[in-house]
Amino acid sequence: MAQHNELGKKGEQLAVDFLLKNNYIIIEQNYRFDKAEVDIIAKKDEILAIIEVKTRSTADFGNPQDFVKPKQIKNLVKAVDKYITENNLDVEVRFDIVAIVKEGNDFNIEHLKNAFYHF
Repeated sequence: MAQHNELGKKGEQLAVDFLLKNNYIIIEQNYRFDKAEVDIIAKKDEILAIIEVKTRSTADFGNPQDFVKPKQIKNLVKAVDKYITENNLDVEVRFDIVAIVKEGNDFNIEHLKNAFYHF
C-alpha cells in the first residue's frame, strides 16, 4: 500500500479515537454515494457531525483543512443528503474537519467544527 494511503488510514483511526474520547458516537465510516466518500458520520447530542479527515505528513505545504475543495464539499453535501433521506433522519447536521499533522512520532489533531462555513 502506498505510504500516503497508510497515513490516511492512520489519520482516520486517530480521528475516530479522538471523537470517541470526546463523547461522539461513530455511526458510519467511509459512506459512499456517487462521487463522494464521507469519512466519518458521528453523532453527539442531537447533532449529526459529518467529518472529513485530512492527514498530512507535514504542514510545509499548508494546513490539512486547506485541501478541502469546493467541489468536494458539494459532493459531500449531496452524499449526506442521500444518507439522511435513506435513513429517514430528522437531525441538525454539521460539517467538521479533523485536521491531523504528523509531528515527529506524534500527531497534532485539530477538530474544526462547522468547517465549511469558512470557505
